[in-house]
Amino acid sequence: MLDDDCIFCKIIKGDIPSYTVYEDDVVKAFLDISQGTPGHTLVIPKTHVPDIFAYDETLAEQVFARIPKIARAVRASNPAITGMNIVNNNGTVAYQSVFHSHFHLVPRYTDDDDFKMIFKDNSDNYDDAQYQKLQAAIKANMEA
Repeated sequence: MLDDDCIFCKIIKGDIPSYTVYEDDVVKAFLDISQGTPGHTLVIPKTHVPDIFAYDETLAEQVFARIPKIARAVRASNPAITGMNIVNNNGTVAYQSVFHSHFHLVPRYTDDDDFKMIFKDNSDNYDDAQYQKLQAAIKANMEA
């Protein structure tokens, strides 16, 4: 199922050209037009799902099973690649700008390759009771 108004669905249909690096019946992987770092690749399911929250178990298994293969190919494409960030943004507040689920494979070359992610350490703001409260809330909503 595709969405006629979605840019990624248009890429899947071939209405918009892309620099495809891998494609099968489940996913399409193509160069991100922004090239955050050289080789920056997007992996998208070939069915329209807006974000990770819309995946069922089968789609997750199928999409996630292909990411390591594509990541290895990106890494092998340039001996200067020494690492990779795999990023999935869900919702506007999480910087999702295209609402068709996608995974960014961002090759890393050096600490100065102009890509940054910052994880602030807020552990001083939590005690054992607060961690347990968060833990209980998440566990209570875990699907079987």
